[in-house]
Amino acid sequence: MKMHPNELFFYFNPSNPVDKQTRAYAQVVATHINEINMEKEKITTTGWLSILDKLNLRPKDLLNRAHPDYQTHIAGKTWDDEGWLNILIRFSYLIKAPIAIKKNKAVLCISPNDVLKLD
Repeated sequence: MKMHPNELFFYFNPSNPVDKQTRAYAQVVATHINEINMEKEKITTTGWLSILDKLNLRPKDLLNRAHPDYQTHIAGKTWDDEGWLNILIRFSYLIKAPIAIKKNKAVLCISPNDVLKLD
């Protein structure tokens, strides 16, 4: 896929105020922002594998374990790699923070200014 050299991919939940604030910080890092609303857009298994590889994290590391849906549907069960990917696809709203990707570098933005690490 051909990308603009200054393009940033921003995966976020727009109903979360911290995600909105992080999106504002992202405008400092890149002039071209490709926003992916995780409430509306489904990310494929291949997409998640690519994101996880860039972040160097496991699917479990992205999830908010305190959320009631995590406790009800996910906690206490044994999942294989494919199962965890399916959880990310089905429960993407459980992602604990927005994800920003620029070139081959990615950041899980636990705090809004984490996106500045891409600059």
